[in-house]
Amino acid sequence: MKIVVGYPPIESPKGVPLLSQNRQFQYFNAPTYIYPMVPAYAASNLAANAYDVIWLDGIAEKLGYDEWEKKIIEAKPDVFLLEVKCPVIKKCWEISKKLKNVLPNMLQVWVGDHVTYLPQETFDNSPVDCIITGGDYDFLIVDFMNHLEKGASLPPGFWFPENHNRITSDSAEIFKTSGGKILKTTGKARLTHKLDELPFIDRDLTKWELYAYENGNYKYTPGTYVYSGRDCWWNKCTFCVWDHTLNPPGTYRSFSVKRHFAEVKHIIENYPVKEIFDDAGTMRAGTWLKEFCELVIEHGYHKKIVFGCNMRFDGPDEKLYKLMSKANFRFILYGLESANQKTLDKIDKGLTPAQIEEGARICKKAGLEPHITVMLGYPWETVEEAQNTITFAKKLFKKGYIDTLQATICIPYPGTPLYRDCKENGWLLTEDYEDFDMRMPVMKSKLTDEQMMKMTQELYKSFINPKFILRKIIGIRNWQDIKFLFMAGTRVIGHLLDFKPGQSKEKSGNC
Repeated sequence: MKIVVGYPPIESPKGVPLLSQNRQFQYFNAPTYIYPMVPAYAASNLAANAYDVIWLDGIAEKLGYDEWEKKIIEAKPDVFLLEVKCPVIKKCWEISKKLKNVLPNMLQVWVGDHVTYLPQETFDNSPVDCIITGGDYDFLIVDFMNHLEKGASLPPGFWFPENHNRITSDSAEIFKTSGGKILKTTGKARLTHKLDELPFIDRDLTKWELYAYENGNYKYTPGTYVYSGRDCWWNKCTFCVWDHTLNPPGTYRSFSVKRHFAEVKHIIENYPVKEIFDDAGTMRAGTWLKEFCELVIEHGYHKKIVFGCNMRFDGPDEKLYKLMSKANFRFILYGLESANQKTLDKIDKGLTPAQIEEGARICKKAGLEPHITVMLGYPWETVEEAQNTITFAKKLFKKGYIDTLQATICIPYPGTPLYRDCKENGWLLTEDYEDFDMRMPVMKSKLTDEQMMKMTQELYKSFINPKFILRKIIGIRNWQDIKFLFMAGTRVIGHLLDFKPGQSKEKSGNC
């Protein structure tokens, strides 16, 4: 049987949609393509189980819709696996209808955070054949194909129409949608799979070079992603849709150190990669990270490759950061989110501003390059509190504790505790999913839309001080450093355009 794994083009004047491997959806003016880890594992696992797999990412391949549709028609797949997200779900419903018209026998299987939380909604609005819920769809898609080809039973995690002519389950529960459709479900997905049982990502099958260059996480290209855990060991932040749908609290798992290092070794020895970024929600710290760094150094890979990862400020201690630096880690990405303790507590971040500053300090002291992500637009924050976060970011830049920053507007995705709070408190300005793309506030705020956009732009300008710029100039060692600084400048300009005042709809309101 043949299966296509990929994404249709999502064409928008707002820019390139960050649909893959992105917990907080955005359109970027500066083209960015992120390696979709779980779909890539799904494709590789399918291939390892002798299924015919085609990778067709219309976004990363920069295809127009008609060209992409022509390719999928020519492929004549039995199944199409698609990851979808809240801000593009309506567009995907329409694409689903188009595909059902031209390929009526192709089964459409959808996965992702939004359909995991609201599977019935998508059956009411599209001719999708099956939804796989939870974050282990790289395992479950093999079960699905085995069900079609061999009659194997479906484990928990599946939703499908009651009278489907190819998908069945005697033990499934029956549900009726608000639109009157009768569905079956095999129950809540069990996130108990052992990650070590997954094959290495087949980077040739999944066209790794599409994601190797246009990505701000890389200083040295070509670069690639790995995924050491599923997904974040803190696993609590109330705004993170992956922490409450795909990989909810209590389900965190990581590859063993030995298995993860083996995949990294495979990449280094078989691909001309210069930098590897670990995109687990938070890379596992402590003994696990210590052993990984020691393996890297023992095999001499610290002389061949540069590493980066997502991390928490309360993760490594000073000694471990020094070991990471020795293992040639470079880019460390932190979620700062806010400098206000009230907000950090409300979003269950589990940090204090003092911990944030100290974590950045010891990271930078070890010779690494800390990057922070910051959000504005919390319903309870005043203008003064939002400005406090900007002042804090500027202080970190001035002290030399951080190197780069990404700013966004906080979005309460369906399925998160923050979204639940919005519904309970009447904070939502809109429930139109297409507005949930970080180009405009969707929660009531004490800031006007204009203030929020300008303050987000101010965050992107927060590095502009003589000391920071002088340090960057002094730090130039080679042509690659100059190229990286130019690329970073280009991306800052792109982000300033992402949050250009006046582009959002007039839906502001006060708490």
